Amino acid sequence: MITLQLILLALFYCLAPAGVLWLCRRYKWAKTIGPILLLYFLGAIVANLGIFPPPETNASEALGKMQNLFTNAMIPLAIPMMLFSFTYRKGETRDQVIAMVTGLIAVVVAVAAGYPIFAGHIPDAPKVAGMYTACLTGGTVNMAAVSKSLGAPDSQFVILNTCDMIVSFTYLVFIMAFGIRLARKFLPVKTLDAAYDEAAVKREMEKADENPYKGLLTSGGIKDALILFGATLVVVGVSAGIGFGLTKILPGTFMMYFFLALTTLSIAASFIKPLHDRKYGYDIGMYFIYIFSVVVASMANLRAMDLSGVLWIIGFLFFMEIVSLTLQLLSAKLFKVDADTAVIASVTYINSPPFVPMIAASMKNSRVLMPGLSIGVIGYAAGNYLGVLICQLLG
Repeated sequence: MITLQLILLALFYCLAPAGVLWLCRRYKWAKTIGPILLLYFLGAIVANLGIFPPPETNASEALGKMQNLFTNAMIPLAIPMMLFSFTYRKGETRDQVIAMVTGLIAVVVAVAAGYPIFAGHIPDAPKVAGMYTACLTGGTVNMAAVSKSLGAPDSQFVILNTCDMIVSFTYLVFIMAFGIRLARKFLPVKTLDAAYDEAAVKREMEKADENPYKGLLTSGGIKDALILFGATLVVVGVSAGIGFGLTKILPGTFMMYFFLALTTLSIAASFIKPLHDRKYGYDIGMYFIYIFSVVVASMANLRAMDLSGVLWIIGFLFFMEIVSLTLQLLSAKLFKVDADTAVIASVTYINSPPFVPMIAASMKNSRVLMPGLSIGVIGYAAGNYLGVLICQLLG
């Protein structure tokens, strides 16, 4: 009976993201909420329905082992998949490079400035600062990786990521409603006559609405997926070996060295053209993140969860995002970076690259599409390093 329950639950974990993604493509309200937040809601509901076995029983122990297996496996599989397909361009424009560098600095400064104000009210403040540094430069996958690197409990990750989604959504609404217009009054505006291509923005928005997994189950899609998965297992295995080796000669935990090695090797592997050119890598990696989200949410017993400091965490996040945006705009003023590039860089870091097409459409400026996505690549690559570094410096 226990085995059957575990099999059914494992199937739920693997198939729930597919159902949620279908909802997001079909219904506007679901797309507005987003798949990760919907999966959090779904996982939390399952966790608190009373269908799981009572604590300290054989069934509960078996369930916990399965859930830990899922959470420990999904992030190491997701990171290489997502990084394999990214392109790093050498000849970027001056404004893009400045916006990219100043954006990273703005996030780090905002975290460092807010930490003395909020740390005394937030449990495990150095870990929280490190995880949010990773998230605000990269995304959810970076926060999850740094969470594992630092040994943070899954319940803490659920709280922090939920707070981030609430605050970041508020930030996104502000940018679309007021931020773009304010930035264009404060900063230089490049003429949009040549760059303005409404058709290009529309194509990018339509692309974002398409099913990214269409064709995955064809012979070509399966071949690409198997090659990517095989390369991922090699990268994970080598990273584990490096992690074990470094713990023998340097202070620090295995998970910290493992994820830093995993990030580095994944970036290096993205320069291998036969691997880089495979389709579906990023989207398969995101599917692993979706599975991770519903599993980790289903482990959160809301009645037993420590919610102390949540309002302070939200305050810390608001502070970081406001300061980060302010510094980004001031830097753009100093270096004469145009308004749209500055704003798209801030959105890319704080909200992650998938939101770039939406903001480009709000700007009616297709010129910022590729710079925004390229800056996001750097954020994904740098997030794990910066998150661990900030935690170590503040801890």
